[in-house]
Amino acid sequence: MKKIVSIFWVFTSMCGNTAFAEVETDAAKLAQTINYLLAFVENSECRFIRNDKEHSAENAAAHMRKKYQYFKDKIKTPEDFIRLAATKSLMTNKPYLVRLKNGKLVKSETWLLQALDVFQKEPN
Repeated sequence: MKKIVSIFWVFTSMCGNTAFAEVETDAAKLAQTINYLLAFVENSECRFIRNDKEHSAENAAAHMRKKYQYFKDKIKTPEDFIRLAATKSLMTNKPYLVRLKNGKLVKSETWLLQALDVFQKEPN
């Protein structure tokens, strides 16, 4: 009986550590992806429109970082980050827009989801 208990303890310990490692890996992947998206915004040559005012890429990324900190507990996926921190104004509910280099306006949600898709398809 002692041997069975010992084997059970070893097995559950190993499974527990594996589950913890997976959660840690998932959290690290999420952080890496969010950091990529923030850098993508910050290093773009685009202008960002929030509540009818135009902002630099650096300013937009800083604003998204603040919203990320605010919503961090609710963000479980990169899509959550985009939806909660980079899509619309909490005060006016107006969508964030991106003015591309060619002058075209697109919703930040669409633009960032496309960037996320490209990032996720890249080989690691």
